[in-house]
Amino acid sequence: MYRKLGRTNKHRRSMLANLTKDLIMNERIETTETRAKEVRKFVDKMITYGKDGSLVARRKALAFLHNDNTAVQKVFNELAPRYANRNGGYTRILKLTERRGDDALMVILELVEEGK
Repeated sequence: MYRKLGRTNKHRRSMLANLTKDLIMNERIETTETRAKEVRKFVDKMITYGKDGSLVARRKALAFLHNDNTAVQKVFNELAPRYANRNGGYTRILKLTERRGDDALMVILELVEEGK
């Protein structure tokens, strides 16, 4: 089961796609714990698509990432070769303190360093 995150289906999907793009491009983002746990699933799926390398996988990645060609190129050209010998678990969650105002647990979601 997935988390609804207090949003409608379209808003949730768009937010998760944007967070996935940000993580792919910057390799580290700061967000809430529940959002990070959801984004982790999609980042793993995008890197798995990149490891597949087929045209169908590239089109699926483009469709999810709102036709952001630079993010898809980074997945297929940089991240997929980096994690070629790894079977999942491409991200790590580092817990921070609670956010001031609503006490939401903040975390850093980052890609693990592989092959460096």
